[in-house]
Amino acid sequence: MHLKLTQLEQAFNSSTLTRINDGLLDQYDVELWIKRDDLLHPVISGNKWRKLKYVLDDVLSSGLSTIVSMGGAYSNHLHALAYAGHALQLNTFGFIRGEQPEVLNPTLLEMRDWGMTLKFVSRVDYRSFRNTNPSSVIPDLAPHHYWLPEGGATILALKGVSELVHEIDMSYDTLCAPCGTGTTLAGIINASAQEIAVLGFSALKNSEYLTSDVKKLLISDGANWQIIRDYHFGGFAKVNDELMAFIENFEQRTSIPLDPIYTGKMMYGLYDLIKMQYFKPGHRIIALHTGGLQGKRGFGL
Repeated sequence: MHLKLTQLEQAFNSSTLTRINDGLLDQYDVELWIKRDDLLHPVISGNKWRKLKYVLDDVLSSGLSTIVSMGGAYSNHLHALAYAGHALQLNTFGFIRGEQPEVLNPTLLEMRDWGMTLKFVSRVDYRSFRNTNPSSVIPDLAPHHYWLPEGGATILALKGVSELVHEIDMSYDTLCAPCGTGTTLAGIINASAQEIAVLGFSALKNSEYLTSDVKKLLISDGANWQIIRDYHFGGFAKVNDELMAFIENFEQRTSIPLDPIYTGKMMYGLYDLIKMQYFKPGHRIIALHTGGLQGKRGFGL
């Protein structure tokens, strides 16, 4: 690994496993643990670091100096990338979905302060960046620029994600993760033993395409995984009072913060499945906390 990246990683904490003590879990004889990847780093937390780690190593080792990527106005991915670029003395460039606001939100301000160049593009152009060959449609993308797809969804990301699975030093039956692009889920599936069930909780509506996207990233297409699509609450970044109340109550009881976009929906879904006796008595579940808590600011939290 490149020396600069090794030095940056020395500032990281270890991810811990926390058991959730809850009468409901006792009632259904289910153990629930959370892998606290949100505690890895104050800024580059959770799966954002996992997905960026070996991409950054590739950039540094290749002698390139500029990373270009894309995301929304509260993008956890771009936020983490901007900080990492600042820390590693790399140039970063972010295409932001939608019109530029008159006043930049805290996420965009931090990205700009860390040196990321922000360019706002229409939603039509943004979709074209996502769905086509970037070199043919993205303006000013030069050969010496490193293109990083939305959410950091690359093959190199799988290597970093797989490390979180190998850090779990207890036996368990099911491993759960929130699902956006499906990259984190694919990395977990690749690293998990076949006897472990892997559940992805989609944060998006109409996400049937995620199954094929995940399959493209798998080493072998086992039958030990599935994507749960019933807890998107209307779509990406959509919430309602019930979800927000659940998140607030969960934090009050456990002192573990959740975000409304990813981890909140996953935990809500997990609790609902437990109440429906989806899991057999004696089942031990580990849920991955993927960080992204800075995104709560988009909800006034």
